[in-house]
Formats: sequence, C-alpha cells, structure tokens
Amino acid sequence: MEKIVIDLLWVRPGKVGGTESYIRNLLDGFRELEEEYDFTLLVSLDNADTFRKYAEDKRFKLLLANIESANIAKRIIWQNLFQNRLLRKHGFKKCFEPVYCKPWLNGGIQYTCVIFDLQALHYPEYHPFHEVVFSRLCWRMDVMNAARILTTSYWVKNDIEKKYNRKDIDVIYVPILIKENEVVDFKILQDRYHIAGNQFFYTVSQMIPHKNLRTLINMMEKIVHSEYDLPKKLVISGVNGNSAEELKKQIKDRNLQDAVILTGFVSNEERNTLYQNCHTFLFPSVFEGFGMPPIEAMLFGTRVITTRCASIPEVTQSKAIYVDDPYDVDEWIDKIRKASVQGTLDFSVYDPEKISRKYLQFLKEPVWKKK
Repeated sequence: MEKIVIDLLWVRPGKVGGTESYIRNLLDGFRELEEEYDFTLLVSLDNADTFRKYAEDKRFKLLLANIESANIAKRIIWQNLFQNRLLRKHGFKKCFEPVYCKPWLNGGIQYTCVIFDLQALHYPEYHPFHEVVFSRLCWRMDVMNAARILTTSYWVKNDIEKKYNRKDIDVIYVPILIKENEVVDFKILQDRYHIAGNQFFYTVSQMIPHKNLRTLINMMEKIVHSEYDLPKKLVISGVNGNSAEELKKQIKDRNLQDAVILTGFVSNEERNTLYQNCHTFLFPSVFEGFGMPPIEAMLFGTRVITTRCASIPEVTQSKAIYVDDPYDVDEWIDKIRKASVQGTLDFSVYDPEKISRKYLQFLKEPVWKKK
C-alpha cells in the first residue's frame, strides 16, 4: 500500500481560523471511512499533541519534525531546507499539502497543494508587504511545479486559472462537521456575555479588513440609537487579525462596548450554541474562497444574511438572504427587518465522510504529475 504524508507543520492550534477547521474535519472524515490507507501526519514540536488521537487508528502515523509551528519564519526556512530530505529519508514520494505553502522546490517529492483563494492578490492593501510577496511567490511555485492543485470552490478555480493559466485545477468542497447535539447550556453564555436568547446578532470571523466587520459595527451604532424593534447586541467570535485593534477602537469610540461583544476563540460547542440562539447570523465578508460559518449556521436552521461576493453564493447554494451592497448599513437593516424566508441547503454536499472519500480517491490515484 502506497504511503502518503500530510504536512501539518502550518497548523498553529486555535490561530489559523477556517483552515484548521478544514483539515481537522477532513482527518475526522478519513477516520470514519472503512477503506484502507497509509497516512503519516507531519507534525511539529508544538502541535503534535493535538493530532495524537489519530495515531490510535492504525491507518495513521505521526512523524515529528524538529521545528515549532509558532515560529513562522523558522518553520518556512526549515521546510525549504530540510522537509524534502526528511520525507525522502522516511521513504515518501507523495505529500499532501493542505495549504499553498509547500517547499518551493519539490526535491523528488510529488506535492498536491490546496489553494483556498488568492486573497493577497485581490486585496494587497489588507496585508503586510512581505506577506503579499510571500503569498504570490508560493502561488507561482505551486502552479509551476506542484503535481496537482486542489481548491475548494469553482469560483476560486476560475480565479486561479485566469491568473496563472493552469487549466487542471480540481475542486473538492470543504468538509463541514457539525454535530447538532454538541452544545453547552445557553445560560452559561447568557451570563458570560450578557445576552438573551433570540436577542443578539452573531457572526464568526477573523478580524481582518475584507471580513467587513466595520460595516456591522456601523450597523449596530444605528440600531442602538434607533427605535427599531431589533436586537441591540452583536456577538463576534473568532481569532484576532490585523484589524483587531482598529475594530476595538471603533467600538470604543462609538461607545458600543455593551452592544458589540468580542468573544475571541470559542469552542465548537459554544459556537454551536450561539448559532442556535441568535436572532440572525450575519456574514458581511466581501471575499471568501469558501466560507464555512454561514453554512454551519444554516445547519441549525438559523436565518443567515450575507453578501453576494466571491464564492459565498455558490457555497450557500443561493439559499441564504443576500445584500447587494455589503457596505450599505441601511440595506443590512432592511434585510433584517423584512425577515425573509431562506431556502434549505443540501448539507450532504459538505458531508465529511463523502468529502474525505473524494480526497482519498484523489490522493490514491496512481499518476501524480502536472497535466
């Protein structure tokens, strides 16, 4: 049986947002399969413990690299100098890279990479200069010498093909693992965040500019100072980003500390409970390669209002409620007040077991080479 290594050195637990949820859901989906495979997880000194449970399944092994994921610069240098050598030493010929930052040279290893989006290409102003340069270099090297490239929506596939003129991009949707019984007592969250059931808006988002949280804060300022019969609280869950301080200042300057609650990272159980009990889930992002939160919220039957930007209509199957202008506060309020009925998603499209089986079949294909 051919063995395949999965590079997880990029995972900084609790700090890489949706990409971490994606790979953990995918690995959990692999465990549910009955098929045989031989996967080795390449892990770091500071993330290995979070993946040890997979080694309880005989189809998984762990390979520990002498590097810490938290030190991004050192990790990138190590990967480019030593990763290929380590993989060859352990007899690997194929590596699945669930992100875009593989070693720039293949070193005899056949890499399949996942490119989630070309965000830094479309919005370079939202990223530090070095991050834009690094991202573009990695994407260029991927399309030049990766054996295969996967992405997570047809919108991104078209974007990559248009920009880099590589026409063999494959699409497999992101696995979404939501267990409706994985919740906590809502009273715990009521007391912690001073909220009431069905009396708060909710969003899950990293605090970076294209997520467009500024618009929701502007919306809350207008709602708080109006006579609208609408919730006067907005709860935002998610890891910090490069707009965190700016958004906190916006909240303070508008005197919205009681109206806008930043929870930081929350557990899946807490997030699910907030999905269940919010008035409306709002997802104002203007750029997504996929976008898991609105799909997760819809699984709980929660009303979702989002944008028509990038891949969002595709992955929500045009079944959510959409604003036409993501920056128009009045349109957001109007959509909320009209209480439109949304459609029902076909959640089987994102079933982790089905998605993992697609990945397994894809990774097992005998010929890995650039078409």
